[in-house]
Order: sequence, then structure tokens, then C-alpha cells
Amino acid sequence: MPEDTARSRDSDAAARCGRASAVGDAVENAGAAPARGDAAAADSAGATPTRADAVAASGRVSGYPSADEAGSDANTGAGTESEPPMKWGRASVVGDAAADSAGATGVRGDSASIAMGPTGDDSVGATGGEREAASGRGPTAVSRTADSSYQEDVSANPGAVAACGSDGTGIAAGESDGAALVDHAKLRHHGDVEVRPGMIDFAVNVQGSGPPEWLAARLAGRLGELGRYPDAAEEAAARAAVAARHGRQADEVLLLAGAAEGFALLPRLGSRLAAVIHPSFTEPELALREAAVPVARVVLRPPYTLDAGMVPEEADLVVVGNPTNPTSVSHPAETILALRRPGRIVLVDEAFADAVVGEPETLSGKAFPDVLVLRSLTKTWALAGLRCGYLLGAPDLLARLNHGRPHWPLGTLQLEAIAATSEPAAVTEAQRKAETIAADRAAMIARLRAFGIEVHEPATGPFLLIRVPDAELLRKRLADNGIAVRRGDTFPGLDSGHLRLAVRPAAEVDRLVAAIEQVGL
Repeated sequence: MPEDTARSRDSDAAARCGRASAVGDAVENAGAAPARGDAAAADSAGATPTRADAVAASGRVSGYPSADEAGSDANTGAGTESEPPMKWGRASVVGDAAADSAGATGVRGDSASIAMGPTGDDSVGATGGEREAASGRGPTAVSRTADSSYQEDVSANPGAVAACGSDGTGIAAGESDGAALVDHAKLRHHGDVEVRPGMIDFAVNVQGSGPPEWLAARLAGRLGELGRYPDAAEEAAARAAVAARHGRQADEVLLLAGAAEGFALLPRLGSRLAAVIHPSFTEPELALREAAVPVARVVLRPPYTLDAGMVPEEADLVVVGNPTNPTSVSHPAETILALRRPGRIVLVDEAFADAVVGEPETLSGKAFPDVLVLRSLTKTWALAGLRCGYLLGAPDLLARLNHGRPHWPLGTLQLEAIAATSEPAAVTEAQRKAETIAADRAAMIARLRAFGIEVHEPATGPFLLIRVPDAELLRKRLADNGIAVRRGDTFPGLDSGHLRLAVRPAAEVDRLVAAIEQVGL
């Protein structure tokens, strides 16, 4: 990995290097979204209406609501007519290729890119909003990769870009991937947009096309009650069921309209610098950026081993997945707990934890004052269309997240699903499903490796990260053959050679393998 080292022109910036923690080799600066106030977070945090016909008629409770149903193309980043589909953030970048990024077109008027060449001598202002960026207004996100030095927030001194090594020297370093601007459309991209009706779905990590019969019957049994509002007793019963399932107190549970709502609530914690461990699910970063929260990307390289020392000490919020989507890596619980610092909150995204046999690394049953655990019912129970999840954590943290949510944030069917899947028999069933997933995953890895496909291991989740010579071409050819796979290049830290594949039973893998054999790699 190339590295260029130079002393900063700005003596103040050099003096600030003593505050920086030394962690690495490549410093990438990616910008936070222009401030949009609290409205974006509030809009995202609203309750998801429960649609009775999802259960009663179409049986589509397992699928995510489509863009047509939602009335906008949420997954491709298209917003209102007055807002361009590509929403770029304010940014700074250092590195050999920085100047190429600095003059990017299509930047919103309130954004700018300030680039420095390898020696730190050249400062290039991007078109549109240059004066605002130069004034130091607004947040600037920072990134680092494994073995990288911490990049300070340059909003106060955009001309100096003070990256600091352990020797106190300024660094204009290394691995410039053209990420001077953060593409919000990529952060919004999810696997469901890859799937067309009738396709074999390896793009979405939902297990099955709908909930099991017993759960569908429980939900259908409540349809006659949809004429009344859910009451506090129902909500309390669902919270008590979740608490019992994890050995927690009821006031340590916050019910959510899907795990995505939990991410939308994160800006309410008031973070001054949030660190997001990547590659990972992109919704947390998007929610933070759209609320103008500064974001530090901490990009892990293969084998995607987490090191708490890589996270900026200044970060007062850290978001990490376990197991991580899309790498399928499970981090040891003690490594995640090592992220804790005074004044810092750690959010662990355990959306796929119930698909891991025995859940050995879960923190869901352990109470800490500064650790939040996010869980989802979407994947194992095929409830993507119903939107069910919950947060576990200290009551004071949950109260901060809950403040300002609308009344009745969850509907009757959501509360019923959460309570039902928290019962002991359901937990046992989920573990049987996890064992089946583990067996299917091992068989699938062997089939893929037989083609010479690089599969990342160890893998513990219900999906696999693969690398092929031309992932985009393979994805399109497979789509032409009726098979959907998830592109990997929208995950920060992954390039265009990556794809994510949901773990599927042997019959579906046979179809995938036959299609790969037909179209070639």
C-alpha cells in the first residue's frame, strides 16, 4: 500500500498531532452530509404502518416493501423532485489521487471537496459551496483503515488536513480510492432492489418466502383487532417477552419497527464523532450523515479482524456488526467490549445473531451502561414486510432514543410477532434453523470453491462474501438467467470484485452453480 509522508504547512495543525491516536497506513477523508436538521432523523424514525393484507391476502410479509409501495425509490437514493438522487457530503481527501477527486461535478451547492497532493502543497477547491467549506462550517467525516493514522476533523482548518503519525509528522497518505465524496445512493443500496419477481434470490438474507405456519396463524388471528389501537398492555407484554428471552429487565427493551428504525434513532444520542466499523451494513452511517453527525469510517481489511485501537479515541459512538454483514465475520465478545471508553456508547448490530448456532458472541444477555444491542426478527422469521426488531440497553439510553417517537410506533401485528418469536419454543426453533443454515453454508462454500471462487472464511452468518474477477459482469449475467445476487461494491471497504450471496439450500445452490458454469466467471 503506497504511503507518502510530509510535514504539514500549518504549524497549528502539526501541534495538534499530539492528540491523534496512531493507527495506520491509509487515511481517507469522506464527508458528512450537509446539515438537514433533525427532520431527516425524525422522518426516518416514524412508525411503519402495519398492513393487514400482508398476512391475510398476499402473504408478502417476508418481503421488504417495494419502492412502488413506498411511493419513492428509497433504495436508489432518489428523494423529492427538488433533491438530486446523488446526495454528496462535504469532504476532504489526502493522497496521490486526491486532486482527481477534488473537481468532481454533480456536487450539491452546499458541499465541497478540499484535496491535498502528496506533499501537502496543493489545495484544490471543488466547484459549488467552496466558500462554506473553507469557512470551516459543518461537520467533516474522517476515515481510517487498519494500520492508519487518525485524521483530525479538518472543518476548522481545511487548508491543512492535519493527519498525524506517532512521530507527530503530518501525513498525506496513501490509499486514495476516489472517495472524496460520499455517495449516499450507495449507502442506500440494499439487496432487495436486485430481485425481480420470479428470480431465485441470493441477494436478500431473509430465510424463506414467509413466516412459518404457526406464526402466520398467530398473526392472522389478530386481524380482526386491527380496528383498534394497540394498547399499553400489549406493548408491555411484548417487552416482557423479549426481556425474558434475553434475561433482561423490561425497561432494558425498546421495541422497534424493524432494526432500521433503531439506526434512524441514533442521531438522538447527540454524538460529536461516530465511528462506524466497515465493511458493514450501511444504514447506520447513512442515518448519522443525514442528521449531520460527523462519521469516522474504520475500514477493516481481510481477514476483517477488529482491533479496538483502530477506533479514534475521540469517537463517542461506535457502531459494529456481529456477525458482520457482508463479511459473515463474528467478532469475539471481549473484542467488542474492548471498544468501551468513558463517555462512549457502543452499538452492536446483532441482526443476524439468531442465525448463529449457540450465539456464542452475543452481548444481548449482558447489561452494560454504555452498550446497546440491536436485534432483528426479519431474517430468521421471514418478516421483512412487517418490520420488527428491538434494542437492548440501559434504560436511560433507551429513553434518549425513544424521546420524540410518534405515539403507537408499532402496530398490533408487530407486537404479536415480537412476543411470539421470543417464546422459548420459538427460540429453540430458531436455533434449529441456525444449525440448518450452518450445514447449508458449509456445503455451499465447497461448491463455490470448486469453481475457483474466493470465499471469505471463517463465515458464521447466513450469507457469504465472495470475490470474482468481474463481479458486475457476473451479477448481470446471473440476473439474465433469473438469479439475483447482491453487489458488494456499495459496502465501504469493498471493491467491484465482491458479491454477497445468501446461504441457500442445496437445490437453489444447484441452480446457481449451473448458471455460473453456463455464463462463466
